[in-house]
Amino acid sequence: MNGYERIQAALEGRQPDCIPVMLHNFMMAAHEAGYSMAEFRNDPRKIAKSFIRAIETYNYDGILIDIDTVTLAGAVGVPVDFPVNSPARSVVGCLASLDDLEKLSRIDIGKYKYVQIWLEAVSLLKSHFKNEIYIRGNCDQAPFSLASMMRTAQEWYLDLIINEKKAFKLLDYCTEVVYQFIELMSGSGADMLSNGDSPAGPELISPEMYARFALPYEKRVVEKAHQYGLPYALHICGNTDIILERMIESGADALELDHKTNARKAHEILGSKTTFIGNIDPSAVLTHGSVDEVKQKTEEIIAIFADTPRFILNAGCAIPPAAPSANIHAMIKTARQHTAV
Repeated sequence: MNGYERIQAALEGRQPDCIPVMLHNFMMAAHEAGYSMAEFRNDPRKIAKSFIRAIETYNYDGILIDIDTVTLAGAVGVPVDFPVNSPARSVVGCLASLDDLEKLSRIDIGKYKYVQIWLEAVSLLKSHFKNEIYIRGNCDQAPFSLASMMRTAQEWYLDLIINEKKAFKLLDYCTEVVYQFIELMSGSGADMLSNGDSPAGPELISPEMYARFALPYEKRVVEKAHQYGLPYALHICGNTDIILERMIESGADALELDHKTNARKAHEILGSKTTFIGNIDPSAVLTHGSVDEVKQKTEEIIAIFADTPRFILNAGCAIPPAAPSANIHAMIKTARQHTAV
């Protein structure tokens, strides 16, 4: 099997020839290619070159194409800061009050520079690797997360309690924005789509609020991806143990979960229904751990999912740029040693 075939098999519940690996390594890829984050985010060719170099260096199976977590926010008018050596970020919102919802006009996100750069990078990589390496086109933030950026997280969480009716209207607006990215990314050649929805995790809101305000919109986004015939992954940071069953209800083909989520519990709940992506600690293990620690943690997570093909090895979240190359090699070499029986 090649990389594309391994990832596809894991998503479909078929046994790959060895453990498939999809890295969340955009910062590390840029760093090792010699590009600052400013150079990376502004040139689709440099994005593509960074990932091509990473594939040639580490020989993994699936590329998660990510740039930052604020591209959709910037497209709808949220002020964005662009540091030279770290991903773009936002601090303030663009919607002072939910009373201003009526002033929002439909945004064509395809006109936003960084959306187009993201899409072109995906197209370049798909053209280069064709069906040899699996291409996951991340579509930035899910509707709940985008709404929190438009209002800022503190104001948004208050909105959910104080002004529920208008909060739903903002979520509807954000869903239409996410739909646009899903549609554009589906035409870029991506093999799979995904979004992040970390502000909806149980470390920030209750499971009941997640089920009411985030999950219905995640479902709609998954359905939209499936309309284009593409599998979909949902990512939520933090400990998601108590909402795993709900996350499955989203209809996502895979859940990408970070190291705070109990992998054994995830295995028990996901079973043969949903593919697990993760969840090696990107900081404590992959960046600051020894090669032996990396091997140990990789063996541990592989052992947990040894009885199911629905497993893709990855870090739990974005790998820092300073992660030692030896640690990434160790993780992937360990995965390659586990061939199908």
